[in-house]
Amino acid sequence: MKGLHGVIFSYEKHNELRELTETRMPASVPFAGRYRLIDFVLSCMVNAGITDVGVVLQGNYQSLLDHLGSGKDWDLSRSHGGLRLLPAFADDPAIAHYNREYRGKMEALAGVRSYLEGIRQSHVVLADSDIVINIPLQDVYQAHLASGADITAVCTSDVSGPGDVTYFRLNEDGRINEVLYPLNNPAGCHRSLEIYVLSKELLLSLVDECMSHDQVSFRSAVLQGKASALHLQSYVWDGYAAQIRTLKGYYMRSMELLNPAIRREVFPASRPIHTKERSEASTYVDPAGTCCNCLVADGCTIEGTVENSILFRGVSVAKGAEVKDCILMQDVAVSRDAVVHHVIADKNVVVMESRTLMGHENYPMTIAKNSKV
Repeated sequence: MKGLHGVIFSYEKHNELRELTETRMPASVPFAGRYRLIDFVLSCMVNAGITDVGVVLQGNYQSLLDHLGSGKDWDLSRSHGGLRLLPAFADDPAIAHYNREYRGKMEALAGVRSYLEGIRQSHVVLADSDIVINIPLQDVYQAHLASGADITAVCTSDVSGPGDVTYFRLNEDGRINEVLYPLNNPAGCHRSLEIYVLSKELLLSLVDECMSHDQVSFRSAVLQGKASALHLQSYVWDGYAAQIRTLKGYYMRSMELLNPAIRREVFPASRPIHTKERSEASTYVDPAGTCCNCLVADGCTIEGTVENSILFRGVSVAKGAEVKDCILMQDVAVSRDAVVHHVIADKNVVVMESRTLMGHENYPMTIAKNSKV
């Protein structure tokens, strides 16, 4: 069967998201008022006509399970195929007994090898789950077929992203000549967005070869180790792409969405971003309240002043309260006369009456889920 199959990596790995990942995986970190990070790459796959997606899980993934459910909200609840959630070391008894984290993508793929064998499509797109992007993956697939490449890597000429990433040097035809990591001066390079297209047959052969040599990293074992043996081709995407791996990066990328031009790029009508539905009443803004330059989800109650902020579903801001340059996640309550600036408040946080919380745009104050301050 021709076409694409999706595999999304959501296993535990080092990140600097601190309080936001104490109770969840990076893939399920809330973003943009009503979404989770995984919604973006998952929606890209669905919008490209992909009907079968496997999500490789490991770590603290209960929040992600609750969010994805059966896949119904992405039209992936199907009798055959659809969304499959793949727990850590699910299929490989040779490595399951270690009871530890995955050391890299190749080990993660080896852990679900029997799932890979059952893929019905001829090609697979591999993607990380911590990227905010809205890319036409069908175009990437067609470019891959046209180039005759073994592996097509989606990358960007914008090298200003997080430091822990892969870089490519390209020739004039877009072929990848060098795969570099780490790199202190990435000028003239392209930054990988960790989205790759390759055939199912090649993927299985690479998994088997890497495991037989105890090679666990896709970057070092495949991209670097086989750069001379395989045709590695780039697909340069210079649209919006944000890899969310630090708290500062999360805050800055969230605040960018207050720019209408960026919102239109991330959420074009032709490629909608899907998420778990939750029925809420409309947001209420009190006649004496103020809401200026904000992204506000359904179900909020605003009686105080809110400026340059992102409010998720069910947030309440009481009379006399002042919220500026903040990200308030689901069901946060800011009590009467509280002052909150440059704060990221996780779900169900309560800011008590007359409290003052001040962060900075370069170091926002972060309050963990279910806290009362």
